Amino acid sequence: MSKQEKKPENFESALAELESIVAKMEEGQLPLAESLDAYKRGAFLLQYCQAALKDAEQQIEILEGSRVPDEK
Repeated sequence: MSKQEKKPENFESALAELESIVAKMEEGQLPLAESLDAYKRGAFLLQYCQAALKDAEQQIEILEGSRVPDEK
């Protein structure tokens, strides 16, 4: 497994790493090869975060669907 594909510990660490990558790339100081590696890692992390959010959203929908509405 390459560094670009190393799974983060959790959503929060993935998001923090992604934010760090974006900041470094915005500075414009990375050599081309490092920029490409950072882009690949960032794309992987973005996909990971999107999947984690989708999973959380599905869990919320299940929980809300199983909740009994309040009677008035």
